[in-house]
Amino acid sequence: MNQILVTERLYITPELKRKKRMYKIRFFLSVFLICVLFSYYIYAENDRNKSEEVGQQLLSLIDKRKENNTIENDNTTRNIINDVLIVAIDTNESNNMEEQIQEYIPTQEEETSQEIYTTDNGEEYTIDSRLTIPKLGIDYAVLSETSEELLKISLNKYWGQGPNEVGNYCIVGHNYANGKLFGKLSQMEIGDTAVLQDMSTGKSVTYEAYNKFVVDPTDVSCTSQLTNGKREMTLITCKNYGTQRLVIKCREV
Repeated sequence: MNQILVTERLYITPELKRKKRMYKIRFFLSVFLICVLFSYYIYAENDRNKSEEVGQQLLSLIDKRKENNTIENDNTTRNIINDVLIVAIDTNESNNMEEQIQEYIPTQEEETSQEIYTTDNGEEYTIDSRLTIPKLGIDYAVLSETSEELLKISLNKYWGQGPNEVGNYCIVGHNYANGKLFGKLSQMEIGDTAVLQDMSTGKSVTYEAYNKFVVDPTDVSCTSQLTNGKREMTLITCKNYGTQRLVIKCREV
């Protein structure tokens, strides 16, 4: 009996005590790191959602401005009497309409003009265009400049002439795991279409994907403006955890 007790006491050595302390320290450090990472994930997700709300607000402002422009350009007068809509045409304007019709050719200044939108938080954003990819449910404003902060909000113009001009209009966007921004761009296949609307003119052009490939971040050959006199659009996002870039080349159809 005494031998057994002595043997058990021998097992509790200073080395064993040290190992137990190290185990506790590692355990608490692991719990702490998990809490930090979880908190960071929640913060990043909230920040991403706030940025997404700003991007969606920009789309709403685009639609609202388009609606207001449509109403302002309407040459009719509307009155509602007893729930009946009465439309009266301005006869003076109608009689002179043929004389006023002429071909409109925008000046160079108007062609390069950009639309500025102010969100609820007072921030101003300059929008070049609006990109829609029906198959993927992608519908975002394309901001005129690119930066880390702007990339959180919406798609950014990376390189090229104005939207829908001859040349290569390059658009970049984050590849979010939740599918936001260009998170679904990898699902785009050759032959799929995308629509680019110029904010300064309101005109839209349909493009068709004709090439899809992956490059290293230092390879910027996809931004070349040599398009043989055609309108092209290049969509770029991250691939393989940011170590590469997914590129989709599109051409006007």
